[in-house]
Amino acid sequence: MNNVRMRAQRAVWMPLMLCALLAGCSPAQTAPTASASASPTASDTPDWAGGCGDALRGPLLTMAEHDQLGRTGGDDPESDQQRTDRLRDMIAQCGWPGFDDVGEDGEDAAWLIAQHSDLDPDFQATAVELLRAEVERENATPANLAYLEDRVLSGREKPQVYGTQVSCGPDGLEPAIGLIDPEEVDARRAEVGLESLDEYYASFGEDPCGE
Repeated sequence: MNNVRMRAQRAVWMPLMLCALLAGCSPAQTAPTASASASPTASDTPDWAGGCGDALRGPLLTMAEHDQLGRTGGDDPESDQQRTDRLRDMIAQCGWPGFDDVGEDGEDAAWLIAQHSDLDPDFQATAVELLRAEVERENATPANLAYLEDRVLSGREKPQVYGTQVSCGPDGLEPAIGLIDPEEVDARRAEVGLESLDEYYASFGEDPCGE
């Protein structure tokens, strides 16, 4: 796994994606779209007619680009729910799209769609277990699993493992809901290739809570 590439990709995705959890969030980085092309129209909605392996990669990358367009003020030609439904169909036919099937960028795209499938928490929970199996096979990114696992736990109002989902507390950023064994959180984060919790908070800028 290329940890440098993984951290660079997550550096532009994470503050944007978690901004929905913050009051007055102003992340330090602005997430770019997947390409510099003009905003897609409805005709650009990814066309997946079945098929596994590399046949999934193009549609997954297009869905991830649409996801980011909608979160950076662009025109998103589809909804999170449409992407969730399409990813569910892909997984039902092909299993979780791992490195062997769609490359690292395709696997990242599948994770991003699952991470934003908050309207279907049962699907998110299923995705966690499928992704976990691929991580154990070294066929998916451990940090992606960490973010999705925390997302599901936070949605259930249960303590997180890695502290990736954040909110604003009296003293600034803090893990949403709370943490399991907080003294060991940085060690757990390091095991999956994530920076320390303090470094993660710093990536949101000097005053992400607008205090």
